[in-house]
Amino acid sequence: MLSFFKCSSPVGKVLSASAAMFALAVVSLSGAALVMPASADEAAPAAVTGDAAASADSSKLEYATPSNLSAHDLLLDSTMVGKRMIAVGEFGHVVFSDDGGKTWEQAKTVPTQVTLTSVYFVNDKIGYAGGHDSTVIRTDDGGNTWTQVYHNIESQAPIMSIYFSDENHGLAVGAFSFVVETHDGGKTWTRRTLVAGSTDDSHLNNIYATKDGTILVSAEFGKVFRSTDKGATFTEVDTGYEGSFWGGMGLKDGTALVFGMRGNAYRSTDDGLTWSKIDSGTDKSIGGGWELDNGTVVLVGLQGYVGYSTDGAKTFKEVTRADRLGYVSVLPAGDNQIAVFGEPGVKLQPDDATKALDAVGFKFNTGS
Repeated sequence: MLSFFKCSSPVGKVLSASAAMFALAVVSLSGAALVMPASADEAAPAAVTGDAAASADSSKLEYATPSNLSAHDLLLDSTMVGKRMIAVGEFGHVVFSDDGGKTWEQAKTVPTQVTLTSVYFVNDKIGYAGGHDSTVIRTDDGGNTWTQVYHNIESQAPIMSIYFSDENHGLAVGAFSFVVETHDGGKTWTRRTLVAGSTDDSHLNNIYATKDGTILVSAEFGKVFRSTDKGATFTEVDTGYEGSFWGGMGLKDGTALVFGMRGNAYRSTDDGLTWSKIDSGTDKSIGGGWELDNGTVVLVGLQGYVGYSTDGAKTFKEVTRADRLGYVSVLPAGDNQIAVFGEPGVKLQPDDATKALDAVGFKFNTGS
């Protein structure tokens, strides 16, 4: 998932250079404005139940409008549910494909029109999506229909990423260190700080787990937060980087990755304790990635960046798509292809760098 597409600057809030870049990319892509709390008191953590929040707004629910273009509008995150591909994006769009990305169908019932920025499935039936206005929706049928389980109108902070350690316990993280937690499968949610006693307001852009279950959160200012107790407590890890991390992922061999601004990507082989910089092959900002069944790791980002690694994410070969558009997420597709998601919705391209360069890569004009 890619937070630099996910929210715009609140009025009156002074942003760092990285956050300003973050906001600019969103404005250019989605045009969605974000209204944040006007005071620190309004932003203070408070217990809010999902049922109360949802029922309070039940008469005002706006459902996503059916659209033949839902797979061709801005899509901001995706995941695999068995063989089903699911992606979420602006206008509350949830789309899925059961044929390897050849055709896409819009979810039947989605009780929101906010921009959805994150999707996570606990199993092949139960999944959650989060987005603007501190909205969380849930599906119990593999993504066909959804219900709203959390909506904090007082906060309005965009949720950037969701992670569940089991069917009951989950965390949703977002802009300005927004965190809500559930211990009952999304029925109730409680505001908390990520690090106990912290007053930090960095954007928490992505939450994910390593092979061994360590939970990592990638954030602004080169911050990575780490939990070895299923999210009960987190500590900050020094990565040696000062820019923003906009995404991260765990690999099958236990390696962890974080990546973000200007092609900066880091790799950890000790469950996130220490990090070393890797060659992403680009200076374009990176926001999403996936490890294919054959071990190839694919990253995607701004200006058409798609990076392929066949050496365990030590180095990447860049393929710049000819469309030069922004992409935020990637999944394996059928017929030896991958699906990349972002500004133009979903696009397919070969899962091999050399073939992708020939099929969709930007061709420099060497003629006079």
